[in-house]
Amino acid sequence: MLIKILGSAAGGGFPQWNCCCSNCRGLREGILRAKPRTQTQIAFSPAPGDWFFVGASPDLRIQIVANPELWPSLDNSGTSPITGVFLTSAEVDSVMGLLHLREFQTFSVFATATVRSIARDQNSLLRVLDRADPPVQWRELSIDQPTAFYPPGNLQNPGAFLYTAVSLGGNYPDYAVQDFHSNASAKDANVGLIIEHDGKKIFIAPSLPGDNGVWFRHAASADIALLDGTFWSDRELLRTGRTLRTARAMGHLPLSGREGLLARYPANARGRKVLIHMNNTNPILDENSDEHKAVMEAGFELAYDGLTIEL
Repeated sequence: MLIKILGSAAGGGFPQWNCCCSNCRGLREGILRAKPRTQTQIAFSPAPGDWFFVGASPDLRIQIVANPELWPSLDNSGTSPITGVFLTSAEVDSVMGLLHLREFQTFSVFATATVRSIARDQNSLLRVLDRADPPVQWRELSIDQPTAFYPPGNLQNPGAFLYTAVSLGGNYPDYAVQDFHSNASAKDANVGLIIEHDGKKIFIAPSLPGDNGVWFRHAASADIALLDGTFWSDRELLRTGRTLRTARAMGHLPLSGREGLLARYPANARGRKVLIHMNNTNPILDENSDEHKAVMEAGFELAYDGLTIEL
């Protein structure tokens, strides 16, 4: 199994186009020891020739262009190795990239029924994916139900793997119609994803709402956990004056504090732990900062664009 981080920043990327925080300003001026990052995009390959995405970032086109493994075949068939996309939520930063995949290409989209309803049924723009022949196939992610995926044509294909969606709670995106917010179950709003292949287990959760601890045991048993590193502190964005919402109110468990991710991470976790989806305001992006040092000393890694992991 190969995992490739195509993008590692939160919405807007790093630097963010309309932000002049100390991080973004320092990176632009070349005085900050930090890496530029595109918006979070995870890819994994259970076997040569098959790639799956977790999320579909707004930067997806440039991320595909930058990674030859994702280029179409050279036999003039135009066959793409991109086989499927797993949606962990209906947030804009998770679904917008599907529009980059609209060029008459057949693949599978895995999503809970409610996420599909918001992203596709309520949004006629994404129906452009139906132009493919056959149309893009939407497959339902059922909570806590391990499901086998077999690449077409061979049940013994080495690319077969098991996937499981885990409910993490949280809220539906603001753009969903109001009736939906009132009636839909919160369990489908935001999911973590477990991928199992050849005796290895990956746990992926780019968004961890602060009131849900179900992720503990999945992170502890994974060979690698890709986890929410969006904010260092709960009031981080409040200080920018751009919002009145805390990190937790936005569905992200902050890294610091007695109830933060670093303090709550299972002590018995056996695998690698990698932070993904870092917001441009997060001080851990500054590789000379005390916060960056604290994360490293706690045994975490910071994802960066181009990071490749083999299991």
